[in-house]
Amino acid sequence: MTTGDAGRVRVRVVYSGRVQGVGFRASAVELSRRSAVVGFVRNLPDGTVELEAEGTERHVEDFLAAVQRQMGGFIGRSTRTDVTPLGEERRFEVRY
Repeated sequence: MTTGDAGRVRVRVVYSGRVQGVGFRASAVELSRRSAVVGFVRNLPDGTVELEAEGTERHVEDFLAAVQRQMGGFIGRSTRTDVTPLGEERRFEVRY
């Protein structure tokens, strides 16, 4: 996992399956409010959902586990990539 300043990490996850039209983005935003993560979630044109989360390793892992618990029935597959933390976002949001 790539660690940036102040021990922050950032992860990009692309979810496939039946992940659009099921409240995935709204659920991710709601779950982010319970975690100290920033980043975004958005639908991609190919029917997948892209999520990037940044925070401490523990907060990011806990957040991704919560997304899996809540939305796992819709997720067929997820592809995870570690990316360089940006350190510039202040919240987790839906992007279009």
